[in-house]
Amino acid sequence: MSAFSIDNSKNLMLFSGRAHPELADQVAKELDVQVTPQTARDFANGEIFVRFEESVRGCDAFVLQSHPAPLNTWLMEQLIMIDALKRGSAKRITAVLPFYPYARQDKKHRGREPISARLVADLLKTAGADRIITVDLHTDQIQGFFDGPVDHMHAQGQLAQHVRNGYELENITVVSPDSGRVRVAEKWADSLDGAPLAFIHKTRDPLVPNQVKSNRVVGEVEGRTCILIDDMIDTGGTIAGAVKVLKEAGAGDVIIAATHGVLSDPAAERLAASGAREVVVTNTLPIDEDKKFPQLTVLSIAPLLARTIREVFENGSVTSLFNGSA
Repeated sequence: MSAFSIDNSKNLMLFSGRAHPELADQVAKELDVQVTPQTARDFANGEIFVRFEESVRGCDAFVLQSHPAPLNTWLMEQLIMIDALKRGSAKRITAVLPFYPYARQDKKHRGREPISARLVADLLKTAGADRIITVDLHTDQIQGFFDGPVDHMHAQGQLAQHVRNGYELENITVVSPDSGRVRVAEKWADSLDGAPLAFIHKTRDPLVPNQVKSNRVVGEVEGRTCILIDDMIDTGGTIAGAVKVLKEAGAGDVIIAATHGVLSDPAAERLAASGAREVVVTNTLPIDEDKKFPQLTVLSIAPLLARTIREVFENGSVTSLFNGSA
């Protein structure tokens, strides 16, 4: 069976795109269900075909899809899966996007630019999604782009617990890679028994993507273990530059903690050579063997996703998963 019942009127079914089947299997195990079997294939011209092998009529459907490269393919596949569920008379459809695609394009920096994060929300709604579950959006405002409930989960609890288990809290300083993430760093500091804060003042050329010039550290880091936090690591240039600045300021060990390990080339090489003692990410995105390096630690986001799915299915409180801190 690919579903379980709380009562006779409700039926949870989990569906997975092809981008990250390992994560779907982990979530299914946590929920004690099976991923619903489906046929999915690509036609010669790149078109995607999906058909579910079981009836979905009246079910509470959760469609899990990660969005690594090629991101557009996996986004289209998720939209097609949602459309198939809508046309198959699913009762409610929740799109589960551990890594929200196009999240960095959440506003217009200059004229004649798109707001692609809003477009993605519109596409999901048009396809038939009633609800979204996602993890650590690039900015909170993206929640307002979707005309329906958005459960915005945070991996900070798991990442911070990993730090608590591995490092002496008395000597920790939480470091934001820029002034814009100081609020997130404050939450981190609270979860690490009131650790002091620092941030890196940096400049970015809006005409040159993925390139940042790091300047100086604001805050006391000399001799301290620095937890450098961010929502994602793409090419690794920003975060590797931040490690360099911290080391030049006399920091001791530097631990990088980020939710999404995009790790576009040459991120693995940059991070491996950055001088960071450990780089901790979650598996919201699949991390291929060629992207792994000795300092990398990957935590599973599956328990958080599974608990969220269960609360949504049972009409419980997702906020309770934050222990009242959401």
